[in-house]
Amino acid sequence: MVEGLEFARDGEVGRLVFARPEKKNAITHGMWAAIPEVVAEVEADPALKVLVISGAGQDFSAGADISEFRDLRSTADGAAAYDKVVEGAVTALAGMAKPSIAMIRGNCIGGGCQISVACDFRFAEEGARFGITPAKLGIVYDFLSTRQLVSLIGPAHARYFLLSGQLIDAARAREIGLVNDTFAAGSLADEVGAFAETLCSRSQASIRGMNRIIGKILAGHGEGDAEVEAIRSAAIHGEDYAEGVAAFLERRPPRFTHR
Repeated sequence: MVEGLEFARDGEVGRLVFARPEKKNAITHGMWAAIPEVVAEVEADPALKVLVISGAGQDFSAGADISEFRDLRSTADGAAAYDKVVEGAVTALAGMAKPSIAMIRGNCIGGGCQISVACDFRFAEEGARFGITPAKLGIVYDFLSTRQLVSLIGPAHARYFLLSGQLIDAARAREIGLVNDTFAAGSLADEVGAFAETLCSRSQASIRGMNRIIGKILAGHGEGDAEVEAIRSAAIHGEDYAEGVAAFLERRPPRFTHR
């Protein structure tokens, strides 16, 4: 694993941690580049059902490591190459079939917020701060991440974020839909753990199929296609469907076996 990232398996949950607490978990070029590898590992491991991303110490991440910019983004070609690596990380996270959760404490700013938006769920501790700050750096946010942000919170709130570069607190983030929920200090990990367990208990065929369809909608697909029909057909003929119906009729919890 690249310096600044830690990955561990915790039962059916993969845990990716930004591990530079002394730098507020600023994301280096190497960390951006390693994220698709972690995603691929989680997707390929049948024992893992959920990915949880968090930050070591007091912060999720204060953003990209700007100290690298003079070396890596000092030319147009360098900036384009850097942006391609960032886009690769965002694309990998957003394209996961297995669900991803951002567990957020403290600062979730810039590239850190970009990562959280690419996840399926965001849960924050009270006191967390959010912002996306390209306007403070003379950068124009990339199309993919802008589309994800607009899809999540709408154009008015996205404009506020991107054009002002101002920060908002966790309560406001919940109001505008940037986070799914907020929790008191000390309870975030338990709440996220319980939600991850819920996801693990559900039909994985359903979760991954519906996650794929949602991804297609967010990418601009206006109607179903052959892939959507194949996903739904596989589910209806699958073992999870038979078990789910049987469990409902027998008034017992389902015992899904699809991995």
